Amino acid sequence: MWNRPRFDLKVRLTLRVAAISAACFAVISAYFLVTADRAAHARIDGIAAIVAKTLELQQGKIQWVASPRSDFPNLDPVSAYVMTPGLCLAFRGTSGDMLQRFCSGAPNPADLPPQAFAAFYRGMFDPGREAARPVVVRGAKLGDVVVSVDPAVQTAEAWHEAGRLMIALAIALPLLCALVYAVLARALRPTRMIRHGLERIAANDLSARLPPFDLAELSAVRDVFNHLAESLDTALAERAELTRKLIALQDEERRHLARELHDEFGQSLAAIRALASSARTTAAQECPSLLSECDGIARTATGMMETLRGTLFRLRPPDVEELGLVASLEGLVAGWNGRSRGETRFSIRFDGAFETLPAAISDNLYRIVQEALTNAAKHAGATRVSLEVTMRAGEIALAIDDDGRSNDPVAKSGMGLLGMRERVAALRGRLSFETGPGGGSALRVVIPISANDQPVLERAA
Repeated sequence: MWNRPRFDLKVRLTLRVAAISAACFAVISAYFLVTADRAAHARIDGIAAIVAKTLELQQGKIQWVASPRSDFPNLDPVSAYVMTPGLCLAFRGTSGDMLQRFCSGAPNPADLPPQAFAAFYRGMFDPGREAARPVVVRGAKLGDVVVSVDPAVQTAEAWHEAGRLMIALAIALPLLCALVYAVLARALRPTRMIRHGLERIAANDLSARLPPFDLAELSAVRDVFNHLAESLDTALAERAELTRKLIALQDEERRHLARELHDEFGQSLAAIRALASSARTTAAQECPSLLSECDGIARTATGMMETLRGTLFRLRPPDVEELGLVASLEGLVAGWNGRSRGETRFSIRFDGAFETLPAAISDNLYRIVQEALTNAAKHAGATRVSLEVTMRAGEIALAIDDDGRSNDPVAKSGMGLLGMRERVAALRGRLSFETGPGGGSALRVVIPISANDQPVLERAA
């Protein structure tokens, strides 16, 4: 499909009004031109009728007085009354020869119309057409009276009648367009407010509301917009509340699982290590050949204990509320630096005061960072991961950058990123994840903080 150019509504409506106005002006001008042409032909027809009647009276007078001397036809008496600039009077005999002809002078060159108008008028009309009337006396035709007007004179008269109107309309059309555009701009000024409100809605600012408008159509749009914003705000609030409850239930299940692993599996591993130590003592006295097997059992139990300790740390991290967000994240980064053994370098930087941060936000931020570092180190294979936490006016921002594989499907759309999105949505924040064409990824999280939300967040935690 063709991509049509997008015009401003004011420009489009102004162009339509201009087109309609131009069409109306053209019709009016055409009407005046047609009227002027008909009037010109009616005038020469009338002059021809008057001259023909005058000549008939002349011939009748000659026959009545039986004058031997005949000056018929004599156009002098009538020409003094009907002659105008550019008019020609002539008498054509029955043989077709012009017996007498009178023509007035040409018009003043200053009154000549533009050449474009003259060419247009000659193409549309016949300004040089003649009007002929027969001269009949006692049933005998003596000839024809021929009346014509110079085409230049008739064209000038038409220009005088309609051309000035066309000039006036040509001047009035731009002024009308400017006036229509100004009126439309004033009438459509509320659309800027509607657009601004939609942009705020798109930016997740559901507190946007539109004021009343004078136009009924825009008032209807305003009512629908405000109702939609309120519905979205309510729906997102209910979704955030449900997500907080699900996350709290998930965290509680993790703590329960960590207790079960610690109490059951951890004690069993400790018992295995104790039995392996006792068996080694016995084997050292009675069967030295079993010492290697006992040491192998002890090493296996020790490795399983280390794995269990790491699992318990991920399932049940240190109490962020007691240690604080800064100390917890520094401990998390230090743990990853220790476990990576130099293969991946983790760094962290803080900017701002985090002591008054609500516990719910601190816990969720810790979980988000924990999942992001896991994705960067294990799935993306990054060698450098930088973390920056910034406290701004009314919001906290989290930025995590790495140089890992940007096309890893797990890092892009895995359950970890989905869990982070759920936590951010529960806090009414924004999350963006971008990957570079040459490798590396950038995670950005912005969570709003307000005095009214803090008690709600703390109760949800």
